[in-house]
Amino acid sequence: MAQSADELVAQNLAARGGAAALDAIESVKFDGMVIFPGDFQLTYEEVRTKAGDVRVDMALQGLTLVQGWDGKTGWRINPFEGRKDAERMSDDEARSMADTGSIRGPLQKAAMQGSTVTYLGREDFDGTNTYKLKVTEKDGDEFVYLLDPDTMLEVKMVETRRIRGALQVFEYEFGDYEKIAGVYFPMSVESWLAGQGNNRQRTIIASGTANVPAPASLFAQPASPATAPKGN
Repeated sequence: MAQSADELVAQNLAARGGAAALDAIESVKFDGMVIFPGDFQLTYEEVRTKAGDVRVDMALQGLTLVQGWDGKTGWRINPFEGRKDAERMSDDEARSMADTGSIRGPLQKAAMQGSTVTYLGREDFDGTNTYKLKVTEKDGDEFVYLLDPDTMLEVKMVETRRIRGALQVFEYEFGDYEKIAGVYFPMSVESWLAGQGNNRQRTIIASGTANVPAPASLFAQPASPATAPKGN
């Protein structure tokens, strides 16, 4: 029987745990490791909120790379490049972090954000005849999803957006789904720039916890020493 985009999105929502379970999660924290090409490993901690805030901390040998999004501004601290102060991300980079770091994700946020979802038919993925959906956001950014027909969960996503004027395509593969507070999240995510599949970044989540403390200050860009208020 032919499927519509709306039906597939609804089945994906049910597969993840349902609207009520998703809405009950005010925040979620993931702990694990991220492995870069060359087996370069960092500890990994990510916190997301229902409101859409996200923060990622990756640490190695006393140095911590931090990326944050507070709903309006994206920023980073990258000591691996010799930078100790927080720097603002470009709007394009910040949008990508906001989209891919949300609890619901672009597919389940589509209706509330006015994005268009199109069913593109079936596509083979590692021998599985998956469902293919495309999310087109108002700003033109696109996300193509492949859904496993047995679980109706996402197994792959291709993100296409303009960053600093250039079109860039990123690919993601999802696996090892586990339930956190009644909602399925992938515990394994591989990502790479399209055409560079041999240079994959892999994030492995060891544990996830729902409804952790997540104050606004956690996601706000820290003031640099030059602009921080001076004590009395």
